[in-house]
Amino acid sequence: MVEPENCQIPIYRQCELLDLSRSGFYYKPAVESEYNLLLMRLLDEQYTQTPFYGVPRMTEWLRLEGYHVGPKRIRRLLRKMGLEAIYPKPNTSKKGVVSSKYPYLLRGLTIQRPNHVWSTDITYIRLKQGFVYLVAIMDWFSRYVLSWDISNSLDSYFCLCALDKAFVKGKPEIFNSDQGSQFTNEAFTDRLLTSGIRISWDGRGRAMDNIFVERLWRSVKYEEVYLKDYANVSEAIDGIGRYFRFYNTERLHQSLGYRTPQQIFEGR
Repeated sequence: MVEPENCQIPIYRQCELLDLSRSGFYYKPAVESEYNLLLMRLLDEQYTQTPFYGVPRMTEWLRLEGYHVGPKRIRRLLRKMGLEAIYPKPNTSKKGVVSSKYPYLLRGLTIQRPNHVWSTDITYIRLKQGFVYLVAIMDWFSRYVLSWDISNSLDSYFCLCALDKAFVKGKPEIFNSDQGSQFTNEAFTDRLLTSGIRISWDGRGRAMDNIFVERLWRSVKYEEVYLKDYANVSEAIDGIGRYFRFYNTERLHQSLGYRTPQQIFEGR
């Protein structure tokens, strides 16, 4: 990237050329103590292994590892990381949070072709001195990662950017997501509805409703993020970009008959 005073190309255009959101360009390290950042790294790794651990179990696990923590701190950090224990919960949504409700459309559905169903999710990506959030959009039939973006906050803008980039490759019949505010806000749902796409929402606390993206996060973290320990957001963007290119075009998937997602998505 070139600073504005040294270049006639505006920042928004540079971001478009580099396939990067402006929120990623303007990233500032998160304000957390070194101790809290350490706890967040540990929580991220443990959550990847045991996503059904809630606040009490995570707190007790850290205490057994020798860290003096209380549930209040762990609850706040998990919330900041966008992590929630996976198990069926009663519907405790507040009325008026969203104007419409959409059912889960994938139960019992046989997905037979690319662009039948797309899904999305957000995950926490650690840095040495901070963290960012990663969103990805995947085609369920081929496991092809259609687009992704990075942000330093859990806003909806970077999710909309990822959606627009995915639309360059096609449009699905059904779009599935969890009920996070990034995907339930009117700007996001309107973008889908005006494109003639049916909206499907996971049940609350049921990550198995979005199983393929959850598996993608495990692969991203174990095969890339935990091995690299990014120093800054630029390294994260470069590393994750390389990984998704590898994932789409080189990584053989047993469930795909040892073909790549790109081969399946393109019908080769």
